[in-house]
Amino acid sequence: MKILILGAGQVGGSLAENLASEANDITVIDTDEVRLRELRDRLDIGVVVGEGSHPDILVQAGIEDADMLVAVTNNDEINMVACQVAHSLFRTPTKIARVRATAYLTYNQLFQDGAIPIDVLISPEQLVSDYISRLIFQPGALQVLDFANGKAQLVAVKAYHGGPLVGQELRFLRQHMPAVDTRVAAIYRRNRAIMPRGSTVIEADDEVFFIAARADIRAVMSELRRLETAYKRIVIAGGGNIGLRLAKKLEGRYNVRVIEHNEKRCAHLSGELERTIVLQGNASDKDLLLEENIEDTDVFLALTNDDEANIMSSMLAKRLGARKVMTLINNPAYVDLVQGGDIDIAISPQTTTIGSLLTYVRRGDMVNVHSLRRGAAEAIELIAHGDSSSSKVVGKALEDIDLPEGANIGAIVRESEYGSEVIIAHDHVVVESGDHVIVFLLHKKHIRDLEKLFQVGFTFF
Repeated sequence: MKILILGAGQVGGSLAENLASEANDITVIDTDEVRLRELRDRLDIGVVVGEGSHPDILVQAGIEDADMLVAVTNNDEINMVACQVAHSLFRTPTKIARVRATAYLTYNQLFQDGAIPIDVLISPEQLVSDYISRLIFQPGALQVLDFANGKAQLVAVKAYHGGPLVGQELRFLRQHMPAVDTRVAAIYRRNRAIMPRGSTVIEADDEVFFIAARADIRAVMSELRRLETAYKRIVIAGGGNIGLRLAKKLEGRYNVRVIEHNEKRCAHLSGELERTIVLQGNASDKDLLLEENIEDTDVFLALTNDDEANIMSSMLAKRLGARKVMTLINNPAYVDLVQGGDIDIAISPQTTTIGSLLTYVRRGDMVNVHSLRRGAAEAIELIAHGDSSSSKVVGKALEDIDLPEGANIGAIVRESEYGSEVIIAHDHVVVESGDHVIVFLLHKKHIRDLEKLFQVGFTFF
């Protein structure tokens, strides 16, 4: 597939890295020549220096026969104009744009009926705030990923000493919970992936990914660790777009406070939020945190645009007694360095956004793509199409499907006249046309094999 990416920033660069490794023809456009040179030296891609919304620059990059334009610069207007130019002059089939300003996103009609021709809108702030809210709704989880509109969830937890299943083989999970069906999709032990078998013994500190119906998640978590009580008091450091969106999501269910240093922004936040207390100040101010009873805070969230400020305020909050600390980290190199010490969960906006973009770039009918373990693994929701003569999966039992190395089917979500049913993957389960199949892929290098497996007809020969 020939793809043009506008913007060589963290999102554009990460997307180029993901797609270039999957045998796509990638060209990145940006005004920053140094950044483009860094990408070109590291990746097998083309680069063009210039303004991505200018027709001559797009032509230079090869827009005339491109399959897709992905506009992810930091400027909403450039992204929108680039999509308009690509549509009006070159009839580019698929146009994806990152649009951050809520002033645009509030008016859906802007992007409907051919007004501004954007096929897919990506809002990183929305994606990140949704991701964080799921972590808050499931206390104790390291990751919570939704599939089939939230009917099934993939959850990552750290197994603790004292958990009922720790030190036992996975096959005992069903004996512990005869009324709950679940499947362990992967285990990471000392950062190495283990494909789970019935004889696999769970050890303390293992990072366990399991999939279950949403209603059963808490029961499964209780087998691996002591359940944490529901959160009540939440402090958000940073009242930017992510902080504001998250506060709006949480303020009806939790006691929420936002710390923001900018006086004008504080006034704006106070007008937008109904039940949230807005405080003007610095989240790294020890006296302010003590004054706000940080020791009684269940979750401290550092969500400013400054990684260093986020890290420092998080470490301070943790040492002053905050129960759980989650920190937004834009620099991928920092994520592994900080998570697991004073910082409980490091949140990478690039990882969250890249998964959403990959959903639309990949071949085959993919509904969801979640990038895991800093991009090394993926959790994918695909729709099975065709019949037993045109598909390699439809009409087959799971044990008879020739999955790529490191792939593991976790669950199937099946629609019927009675509603949606979450079917946890067992060897005898037969895939039907229209099923949403949730696959955990340990090694992203096998993504093409998985795509071919789910394609219909002659396209997989």
